[in-house]
Amino acid sequence: MTARRKLPLEMIVFFYFLAYLPNVMITRWVATNPDPSLGRPLTGLETLPVSLIVNLVLTYLFIWLSGWHRDANKVRIGRFSIPCPDKFTLLSGFGTSLVLFTVPLSYTFQGVSIPFIQLIMRGDILIIAPLVDIAFGRRVSWFSWTALVMVFVALVIAVTDRGGLKLPPLAILTVVLYTLGYFVRLAVMTRIAKNGDEAMVRRYFVEEKMVALPLSIIILAIISASGIGGQAGELEWGFIGAWSSPAIWPLVMIGVTLTIISVIAIIILLDPRENAYCVPLERAASLVAGVGGSILLAWFFGAKMPRGAELVGAAILVGAIVLLSLAPRLSRKKSA
Repeated sequence: MTARRKLPLEMIVFFYFLAYLPNVMITRWVATNPDPSLGRPLTGLETLPVSLIVNLVLTYLFIWLSGWHRDANKVRIGRFSIPCPDKFTLLSGFGTSLVLFTVPLSYTFQGVSIPFIQLIMRGDILIIAPLVDIAFGRRVSWFSWTALVMVFVALVIAVTDRGGLKLPPLAILTVVLYTLGYFVRLAVMTRIAKNGDEAMVRRYFVEEKMVALPLSIIILAIISASGIGGQAGELEWGFIGAWSSPAIWPLVMIGVTLTIISVIAIIILLDPRENAYCVPLERAASLVAGVGGSILLAWFFGAKMPRGAELVGAAILVGAIVLLSLAPRLSRKKSA
């Protein structure tokens, strides 16, 4: 956490972008290029088990090696003191488990570009961010409201250009679950952790991940074991067949980058400033990474280039990031 004291929040957001870019590109690559063992690209559900299991192992390793586990609540079991979530971080863990498997899943829908699905998923989160602030009595600055309006405009442009949402049913369910999970997470963060206490950031991360990571994997395993529908078969391959597939290394890299993203994201979101400031920075950076990844895939690997309206929307998001970066400093200088 020392880096958090030395680096401005915007620099941390830049590192978040750098971690997110390869995550988006690799996920899209395995979902659009045929796997030799299957003769077709992997579905979103087939990519999830390995990436989430790798994320769980690496996150638990990070928690132990970094010493962050020392700040968590503990329960005594015999001679051992075990980290244990309280009722709030338990609730947040449920919300985060929804976010964990909906984000990578959102990159894999055929006929739905990454920039478009990201605009939809990021847009609704940015709209609820100030509502959470208001609900908890936190002041929302003028530049945060302005950035949110810019995000809304970008969302309208992209949806209008597409002639409406026109999303497959699973994509709509993914957006709904993602929004619900993020709302629960933001509410809990604001209630207990957005106070500038670095120990609280570490505690929150440990307790939330203790619940979210195993729960997301258990949910997928239950669906797989049910044997109902094509989804169960896809998940069964993800849990069993993927480990001997040539796709294993890209899937492992998705899990590695997902772990890095999760650590940086918690530092950004638990900054003591209002959600209407932190959330647009974090969400817009991930959207720009999605657009950048799509462009790089189009340039070097023959993928489809994002639509013009999606690029305009991304440009507006970049403007929102610049506003959120500069306006607070100008306001402080003016006050001084």
